[in-house]
Amino acid sequence: MLRMPIDITDLDAQRLRAMLSVYADRSGPGRREVNQLRGELERARVVPAREVSERVVTMRCTVRLRDLASRQEFVFTLAYPDEADVDAGRISVLAPVGAAILGYREGTVVEWDVPAGTRRLRIEKILYQPESAGDYDR
Repeated sequence: MLRMPIDITDLDAQRLRAMLSVYADRSGPGRREVNQLRGELERARVVPAREVSERVVTMRCTVRLRDLASRQEFVFTLAYPDEADVDAGRISVLAPVGAAILGYREGTVVEWDVPAGTRRLRIEKILYQPESAGDYDR
């Protein structure tokens, strides 16, 4: 499958690389997710935070997604692992869906493998993006 280009802000790239350095020697559960995120960062186009499109999913964005199989919609905020709280609607960037949407634009369909097959979600709407709100110190 051909992967679309993604944009990651310079600030997010810096913070995510620092976070991944902590996980550098991690083995066992979670290793696949760490490697997936590392791969996404390596292929990303890094853009200045003040220049990123308001339609791009960045860290701490709140997004509305639609599951294309079930047609169900859900909303969550993309969070760093230490901020993640599923009950509060904050999903870790190390969760498969978190790494899958980082850097993509509204309207994009993202796919990733799960034990039951391939899951497909459309990024319906970015409800809040820190950069477009002028919040660069998050």
